[in-house]
Amino acid sequence: MRTANRLASLLLATALLVGGAAVAVQALLLTLRRPTPLDTSRWFDALGGTRWGDPAVRAVAAGALLLGLAILVAQLRRWAPVRLRTDEHDGWYLHRRCVERRLADAAGAVPGVRRARVRVRRRGDTWRPQVRATGDPAARAEIEFAVRQELHRLTAPRPARIDVRLLPRRRPA
Repeated sequence: MRTANRLASLLLATALLVGGAAVAVQALLLTLRRPTPLDTSRWFDALGGTRWGDPAVRAVAAGALLLGLAILVAQLRRWAPVRLRTDEHDGWYLHRRCVERRLADAAGAVPGVRRARVRVRRRGDTWRPQVRATGDPAARAEIEFAVRQELHRLTAPRPARIDVRLLPRRRPA
């Protein structure tokens, strides 16, 4: 989402810069009573006769409002971080998806566990791994141990707790 935000900001900034420069040049030339590159007489006539009650005006205003609200919601939403800090002092980062894959592989390597998925959330500087897997509920401690060992190999900060959800394996009918 960071790339999309940067592209949207770049496009908006460019449009505002070009539009503002065009308006400034037009206003300057109109003030000096010089010929302008844009014929504004039709604009003034069209905008002068337009009222708020017109359906086109309301449709454009509603569209602009909805677009602005969508952009605001996208900016205010908390997105999952792309990188996770390993230590506060050394400045190293790990990619979150890579960490999630490695932790899922570690949890899936425990005997009796299938289809392990891991999501890593960040609360300040601490990580909160959430493991979901299918398998024997008695393997919970082994899964937690395997995930802690993999986090230790990654030199990640030690999480206070690891959420493990084990769903029982479905039996074929």
